[in-house]
Amino acid sequence: MPGERSVKVEYFKKEIDVAGKKFIVESGKVAKQASGSCTVTVGETTVLVTAVSSKEPKVGTDFMPLTVDYRERTYAAGKIPGGFFKREAKPRDSEILISRLIDRSIRPLFPEYWRNDTQISAIVLSYDGVNDTDIPAILGTSVALMTSDLPFTTPIASVRIGKLNGKFVINPTMEEQQTSDLDLVVSGTEEAFNMVEAGSLELSESEMLDALNLAKETIKGICAFQKSLPAKQKIEVQPPQYNPSLKADIEAEAIAKAEQGVTIKEKGEREFFWASFKKDITARMIEKYPEENAGAIDTMLEDIFYKKARELVLTKKVRTDGRGLEEIRPITCETDVLPRVHGSSLFTRGQTQALATVTLGTPGDMQMMDELKGEYNERFMLHYNFPGFATGEPKGERSTSRREIGHGALAKRALRPILPKEEDFGYTIRIVSDILESNGSSSMASVCGGSLALFNAGVPVKASVAGVAMGLMKEGDNYVVLTDIMGMEDHLGDMDFKVAGTRKGITALQMDIKIAGLTSEIMAQALEQARRGRMFILDKMDAAVSAPKNNLSEYAPKMATIMIPPKKIGELIGPGGKNIKKIQEENEVKIDIEESGKVSISGMDIEKVNRARGIVEAVAAEVEVGKIYSGKVVRIIEIGAFVEVLPGKDGMVHISQLADSHVKKVEDVVKVGDEVTVKVLKIDEKGRVNLSMKAAKQ
Repeated sequence: MPGERSVKVEYFKKEIDVAGKKFIVESGKVAKQASGSCTVTVGETTVLVTAVSSKEPKVGTDFMPLTVDYRERTYAAGKIPGGFFKREAKPRDSEILISRLIDRSIRPLFPEYWRNDTQISAIVLSYDGVNDTDIPAILGTSVALMTSDLPFTTPIASVRIGKLNGKFVINPTMEEQQTSDLDLVVSGTEEAFNMVEAGSLELSESEMLDALNLAKETIKGICAFQKSLPAKQKIEVQPPQYNPSLKADIEAEAIAKAEQGVTIKEKGEREFFWASFKKDITARMIEKYPEENAGAIDTMLEDIFYKKARELVLTKKVRTDGRGLEEIRPITCETDVLPRVHGSSLFTRGQTQALATVTLGTPGDMQMMDELKGEYNERFMLHYNFPGFATGEPKGERSTSRREIGHGALAKRALRPILPKEEDFGYTIRIVSDILESNGSSSMASVCGGSLALFNAGVPVKASVAGVAMGLMKEGDNYVVLTDIMGMEDHLGDMDFKVAGTRKGITALQMDIKIAGLTSEIMAQALEQARRGRMFILDKMDAAVSAPKNNLSEYAPKMATIMIPPKKIGELIGPGGKNIKKIQEENEVKIDIEESGKVSISGMDIEKVNRARGIVEAVAAEVEVGKIYSGKVVRIIEIGAFVEVLPGKDGMVHISQLADSHVKKVEDVVKVGDEVTVKVLKIDEKGRVNLSMKAAKQ
């Protein structure tokens, strides 16, 4: 019967070996009311994944309403959540990024006209600190969908490829990932790639392709394994049926109009032309066919425009804006565009524009990250904002969208490899990319703008980084790879493939695809074409600014960093923080202390920073026998005077050591507050320091 759903759940527990690691897949034991569910365990990491959908299609929707939620339960790692409420709240950025990985892996494989609300829920139940959670979550998603009644019939799998000591490693451990030159996550079917996410330390295109092909071979076996799993009967999805007369009337006018519209170069003019025509013909068709709805007419019109735009590229090898297939839109690069910020740039490519700013902070400005994997301080932040006015839309700013988080993470991954090491440049670095105008690939504009802003801020980065977005249009064996796609080509094309890097190699890569998959041959062509495009953009950027500034902005904090023995930290801080507060207040500086003994001093006046540094060094210093010091008399007793030779460290000058001649009374020679020169004679077993003014003169 129409709308009837299969509910039978068959229990199974199977395992597969992937590069020496055992993945255990179990279904039919928990979450049995979901359309499909399973747990995936590797080591002692376990992820539960469920798939559900509404019973009926969502009316008036012209896209697949898919929601993916990946969540980490802190109990999985034996932790209690931080914060007042002590429970998991909104998802962390890291959870949103994995949700996006899952979504991008599976979305292309659903039928074109599937319109039922669909939700994937992946929950980390156990985490061992060794095996990452995203790879089992993607496998679990595929298994849950394959064994459900949802119309998902092509299994997918995902693997992570690392590079250690010059060799590729499949699904490296969390510890291995810390020293890997590559972090590549690939999802695909038995035949092709359908999602790629990568960060690397300037790998060449050939190395990246080798890693991708290794991932592809590994994925094949995991997909074949899934075909043996029991599955429910699948829901059939029927394409929409249109009134033949209405369809003929629309085509009679719309085909010619679409052919005209797709050749209008300017975005606003093109959109106005097509929107005006749609409004006019829709009103006339509804008047002629009152039983029809505007949604069906709109779908038919968009299908015609889609086909004509693709036909222009595939058959005539001409792009809507008249560019060649590898031609990049006009680029302008400006730096130092804002007077008070520490570094700024304005990168414009065609109708896409990114305002990038760099702010330099102290170690205390680092972002404390409380993750399932543990707590750590993040030194480098990149935040991407996409306001509505960038595309001429009246959209208010609310919470950060998943797209903004994803684009920011991609740009951050692209720029991180060229940053100086923390021990060489102790500043916390924050880049903000505000998209002021958008017509395609604002994330890659953020990479270019961020690189220029780092140069302008005087951050001693290794090299310039540029990014370019590649597109694909494919019908059968006929395909075209496009360089620097604009918004319409992204919307109407089959692939969005972003590549960022230096002249030496790739630092970040991201691929999303709308068709069933991408072959190695097309991937190789796209990588090489992207390399040529990247070099062109780097030439433009280097012509504007070819090296980082020699000095930091006058508005950036000045910093000094020293190491002190950890046992001296208590002395530096003092009782109730008395000492450290005094140094900070008197010198107008901020001091950050780490358990290792690293002390960072920052302020706006370099002289005061250096003065505070001298005080800290003095606190950390040890009094040495035989060394001469200048100190202040802090206390007088009958038999001598106490002199502070180092901050918080004093010794006694016996009355017999005050002068060469006989001294009857200490006050005859020194008073409290006097500055005197003394020599250390001895430090006894109790740490008491004996000083001499007499010996200091000899």
